[in-house]
Amino acid sequence: MFNALKKILFLLPVLLCSLAMVAQPVTDAVPEMADTMRSNGKIYVVVAVVITILAGVFFYLVRLERKINKLEKEG
Repeated sequence: MFNALKKILFLLPVLLCSLAMVAQPVTDAVPEMADTMRSNGKIYVVVAVVITILAGVFFYLVRLERKINKLEKEG
C-alpha cells in the first residue's frame, strides 16, 4: 500500500513538469549546421567517423561473443 503511494507521489511532480514543457516552433526545416557541413565536405568526415565507431563496436561484440562461447564449451 505504501509502496504504491510512494510511486504515485513520486510520479505526480514528474507528470506535472512534463505537462508544463512546450515544444519549440519549427522555424527552419533544414538546420544551418547541416548545410554548412555539407558545403564544406565535412559531413563525409562525420559519417566516416560514425561508421568507424559502429564497426569497431560490432567487431568487439562479435569477438567477445566468440570468447564467451569458447569459455562456455570449456566449462
